[in-house]
Amino acid sequence: MIYGERIRFRRAEKDDLPLFMEWINDPDVTEGLTLYLPMGLWEEEEWFAGLAKRPQAERPMTVEIPDGDGWRAIGNLSFFNIDAVARSGEIGIMLGDKSIWNQGYGTEAMRLLLKHGFETLNLNRIQLYVYDANIWAIRTYEKVGFIHEGRKRQALFKNGKYQDILIMSVLREEWEKE
Repeated sequence: MIYGERIRFRRAEKDDLPLFMEWINDPDVTEGLTLYLPMGLWEEEEWFAGLAKRPQAERPMTVEIPDGDGWRAIGNLSFFNIDAVARSGEIGIMLGDKSIWNQGYGTEAMRLLLKHGFETLNLNRIQLYVYDANIWAIRTYEKVGFIHEGRKRQALFKNGKYQDILIMSVLREEWEKE
């Protein structure tokens, strides 16, 4: 487990799949994701089965918050495309439990993920892609230290319109100054 102040990360388990399915079939949740078609449980099960072939550092983690005597899943996140030579990687996050939106959990999750990336995985550069219309996510990324690097103009077509994709990153030296 990886613990923050109000959250923890644990390895994603097969039992999480029905909840993940609920989230990825919710248009509000997928507004900021590349998903644009409904997904079936069999697709999610195939994705999960393929995780065993991925490096351990690139396997998704479930984000949880305390709930009574236990913990409740609110989302998931992961590193991917880790380059061992350049010591860089990409991250993705999905907070699917809409009841916790706008309560700072995304900011805390991103800070904890950066800490894990720099201190545990020994990365030097962490990047992400975000759609220019996803203002709340952009603000969160800026708040935790991500810098705008570039823009891929009209690189996404979703919901009947083109959107720009922003490239953002944070370097270890920038993160250490925070």
